[in-house]
Amino acid sequence: MDCFRSLDEIPEEFGPTAVTIGNFDGVHRGHARVIKTVVSEAHSAGLQAVAISFDPHPALVHRPDVPHLPIMGLQDSLDLLKELGLDALVLLPYSLEFARETPEDFIRETFVEGLRAKKVVIGADVRFGRDNSGDLTTMQELGGKYDFEVVVVEDLSTDNDLNDLHDEDPHRRCSSTWIRELLAAGDVEAATQLLGRYHRMRGEVIHGAARGRELGFPTANMSPVSDGLIPADGVYAGWLHDEAGMRWPVAISVGSNPTFEGVSRQVEAHVMGRPHEEVEDFDLYGQHVLLEFVAHLRPMVAYEGMDALIRQMSKDVDDAWRVLGSDEA
Repeated sequence: MDCFRSLDEIPEEFGPTAVTIGNFDGVHRGHARVIKTVVSEAHSAGLQAVAISFDPHPALVHRPDVPHLPIMGLQDSLDLLKELGLDALVLLPYSLEFARETPEDFIRETFVEGLRAKKVVIGADVRFGRDNSGDLTTMQELGGKYDFEVVVVEDLSTDNDLNDLHDEDPHRRCSSTWIRELLAAGDVEAATQLLGRYHRMRGEVIHGAARGRELGFPTANMSPVSDGLIPADGVYAGWLHDEAGMRWPVAISVGSNPTFEGVSRQVEAHVMGRPHEEVEDFDLYGQHVLLEFVAHLRPMVAYEGMDALIRQMSKDVDDAWRVLGSDEA
């Protein structure tokens, strides 16, 4: 998959294309449905399959005072989009000046002149151009004017493929906002259903205070600049993928451990090895690893004394194994 970071980088001979547009934060199942449709439409018509996105995320430009972290890092997003079969991603620089383009100027410059689009694949709620004034009707009118077909993809929602998920809105669609809410509540299981895979973080393993090792439960401490949204404080069962391609079962602790004073919020994973197998001298320091969150085991609570904490950590490991035992294939 090619990745173009401006329209100027697109070769003159590139295209014609089938195109979609979005932020693709998390590359969830709704995004996957749209991307797969783009790829299918492109292949059936002999076109290149292209997605358009933005860097930085528009929220960071319009609301710079509001913290906004992506659900996953850029490299993971690129890898997933490539796996879905795209020929190219156009990652346009986003700015306030860019946001002031009219819907027609944006479509003409990007879709028509930049990508020679013959098909445009979108959801019914699409918005684009200055003040988000462009919508589905606008796109269809521009399609008629500039000779491209508009293909509308049905939302993935609680009305259809997500009817096992419950929400106050009986017609809620799969969205990055919903996934963020679930992760903030620690509900990684429901987030998995929307993502179509386990929620993930990626980052370097750094040295910590070594308290886990002293207690008999050594942990891999994730760098505070790791990629991926951190779920709610608590203990989780999950998987760790190391640089050698090995997948290890882990019990993951998220938060500032309330048993110890002065500990800042952190993510650390205790590698459990295999049942009844000791993991000795297992060194992950300096490696960039991938963490997957499978299930929430318990909230973070304070314990009086080390004995109570050690008993709970032993139980956490047992509980994590019960969760992960059926997921070893």
